[in-house]
Amino acid sequence: MAEYMKILFVSLGCDKNLVDTEMMLGMLTQKGYELTDDENEADVVIVNTCCFINDAKQESINTLLEMSELRKNNEVKALIACGCLAQRYKEEIQKEIPEVDAIIGTTAIDAIVEVLEWVLDGKGQNCIEDINRKPVYDKKRIVTTGGHYAYLKIAEGCDKHCSYCIIPKVRGSFRSIPMESLIKEAQTLVESGVKELILVAQETTLYGMDLYGKKSLPKLLQKLCEIKGLYWVRILYCYPEEITDELIETIKKEDKICNYLDIPIQHGTDRILKRMGRRTNKQEIVSIVEKLRKEIPDICLRTTLITGFPGETDEDHEELMQFVNDMEFDRLGVFTYSPEEDTPAALFDDQLDEDIKTDRQAEIMELQQEIAFEKAEEMVGRTVLVMVEGAVPDEHVYVARSYKDAPNVDGLVFIQTSEELMTGDFVRVKITGSYEYDLIGEIDNEFTK
Repeated sequence: MAEYMKILFVSLGCDKNLVDTEMMLGMLTQKGYELTDDENEADVVIVNTCCFINDAKQESINTLLEMSELRKNNEVKALIACGCLAQRYKEEIQKEIPEVDAIIGTTAIDAIVEVLEWVLDGKGQNCIEDINRKPVYDKKRIVTTGGHYAYLKIAEGCDKHCSYCIIPKVRGSFRSIPMESLIKEAQTLVESGVKELILVAQETTLYGMDLYGKKSLPKLLQKLCEIKGLYWVRILYCYPEEITDELIETIKKEDKICNYLDIPIQHGTDRILKRMGRRTNKQEIVSIVEKLRKEIPDICLRTTLITGFPGETDEDHEELMQFVNDMEFDRLGVFTYSPEEDTPAALFDDQLDEDIKTDRQAEIMELQQEIAFEKAEEMVGRTVLVMVEGAVPDEHVYVARSYKDAPNVDGLVFIQTSEELMTGDFVRVKITGSYEYDLIGEIDNEFTK
């Protein structure tokens, strides 16, 4: 039956979730299922959900409700929910959206084929495993990012238990994926055409502690850099307190590692950091940023902040604004605080009104915009290596990314050229101008592919 079945797979949420989706797609296609992005063609709909913040939760619920109409009208034969929202709210989904035929938990994605076949045979059954089960790995993936870059998930879960975060309750404790499996997966991805690997986990900096008794990210990076055909390695989600001198030295030494770190700090005042359950104070954050900039002068630092946390005063906000102004992060995103059920922060008495949260978010982003625009202008005249992402139709303009730009979250480099370029090509570009967060350039005389 499988070879005649078409599956519409909707993946929501973060890049870690996307890796899970790609593994499930691989398992399904190996069994003969076909994929479609047209709901009118689909026989089956699978939604990989997210519940990290309220907006993500609402998007997941709305998507399930929309797809449930297809199931209700018998336009599809099965509707399956998986991922974080499915793990966390399985009973509520079953009650409120009965059209969902089965639910798969965050650690049970390897059961996707079995569960689908149960449903198609009329024996609908959920599969919810222990959230601390060994991570799923060594599965064929269908890369959905265009083929020239891919995410490499190196660990599952988190042990930090920040007061606002639900992740440990839906993803379990921190569990690293064995290094030999990651190297094998990376080699397979590179052989298929991937030129940039982006390392992700809830926290990448603690990689290997549970398996090898020490932080092993530097060793993993060194092994990845030995892979022929791999051009860039990018590291996301490095908690500041876990960044070691060994990691910094490895980034300096290995040419393939982008001089780019994503360091989620969440706030810049000691009082709020403590209430958040974070493991760093303001001065420690300042110190690690100064060390990174001293050791790797051209490093690009990205961070995220939460504004409107319970108890955040006007004084806290002003201190955070001054912190952002002083630190001049290259990239910065701001989320308004979202109270999540079953987290300590949701029970704090001093919750703030939504309009206060959004006003403070807007103020920080306006300040950061000035910083980012100035940094973009400073790039004019420099020559940088970029990876081509695609072309602007009917114009001699290509879209690319530099080492400073992670896909879908950072800026772009627009290249004006009559040269014929392909997605995934690397070229040297002289920056001739900037427009807000993006750069404009032309191919350097030393044209390279």
